[in-house]
Amino acid sequence: MSAAAETETARKVDVLTEEVAQLKENIFLPENKELKSFYGLGPAASKVYQVKRGLSLGGYGEGFYSKVLPDDEGTDNADALRFVLYTGYKFTDRIIMNTELEFEHATTNATVSSSGGSVSLEFGYLDFLGWDWLNARAGLVLMPLGFINEIHEPVYFFGNFRPEVERVIIPSTWRELGTGIFGNLWHPDLEYRTYVSTSLNAEGFGPSGIRGGRQSGNRAIAEDLAWSARLDYTPNQVPGLLVGMSTFMGDTSQDERFAGENVSALLRLSDFHLQYNWNGIWFRGLYAFGSLNDAEQISQQLKEPIGSQFYGYYLEAAYDFMPIFFPDLPTQSLQPFFRYERYNPQQRVPAGFRPDESQDTQLFTAGISYKPHPQVVLKLDYRNFTLGEGERPADVNIGLGFIF
Repeated sequence: MSAAAETETARKVDVLTEEVAQLKENIFLPENKELKSFYGLGPAASKVYQVKRGLSLGGYGEGFYSKVLPDDEGTDNADALRFVLYTGYKFTDRIIMNTELEFEHATTNATVSSSGGSVSLEFGYLDFLGWDWLNARAGLVLMPLGFINEIHEPVYFFGNFRPEVERVIIPSTWRELGTGIFGNLWHPDLEYRTYVSTSLNAEGFGPSGIRGGRQSGNRAIAEDLAWSARLDYTPNQVPGLLVGMSTFMGDTSQDERFAGENVSALLRLSDFHLQYNWNGIWFRGLYAFGSLNDAEQISQQLKEPIGSQFYGYYLEAAYDFMPIFFPDLPTQSLQPFFRYERYNPQQRVPAGFRPDESQDTQLFTAGISYKPHPQVVLKLDYRNFTLGEGERPADVNIGLGFIF
């Protein structure tokens, strides 16, 4: 082969090598990139913010086996609970698309044991990045309340089931069609998000709370809109500390008449939250509370008591013993935990209605999480319920979860 031919061949190899490297970089997040949270999202959901350009893929999955105690109080079950695919695309450094597609309960077909699962778009939005203090977001967005609604990847919460307070009082996973702004205020440690969005629909409320009123972007009635906001402070002087609050306010009547009357059905829901995670110590606390105007007319229309005031809180603590027992395994963790919850979606009901005391709940959860890898978790937990009226059996749950 002539020298000229060898030079041309070498040039083509170099060009091909560059193109392959660029393709790999654009299609997926390189493995040596740290999984970290951006703009209020979970680390796996944030992968698109770390690619230079083009497509990013991520996701998570979780499943469990649950045994009811005692045996004659219910049915044991096992479930491929969720598989989620995050797909993002970075058009430019300033324009980013991010989506979450969720598959629940393994199949959308009904089986002999259960009804079918579902496929849902959990979020899907465009970000327009401007400055540290001001960026814009539009699309199907997660409401910025509590801990779990935005960061619900299984390696980042204890137990096989998300806290009930963040399911019953804060109805995660809760998303609405809307637009808003986010960024850091005055100081890099002070982060905010605020949206104007579609609201809930009071037609879906029930004795167990407001969860059934979520419209989830599915041809949502938009006669009434809502406002939500969140503020978090993570001081550099205290590593691992997060203190914050969030709120939601919106009319939920959607211009419908309840018990023959025009009502506002204004819903207010707020929470205060605190988290501390440092040197193996984990603590999390949250208090959520809300009120609903015109609950009397809504209760009359739906023929069941709807809470005019409701609340819930939980305290959670854990400690990572792995550095003590196995200091040569720095990427693994072994965390026993305990969580106490108290919640009541019917703290107060309208005159003429008797509250359903079975909704007034105390829940003790204790268990252990083992991470053989930071992105993989094995879970064991025990839950014990105490109701204001009636009984709910305890359960033991074994499960797993992963992110990628």
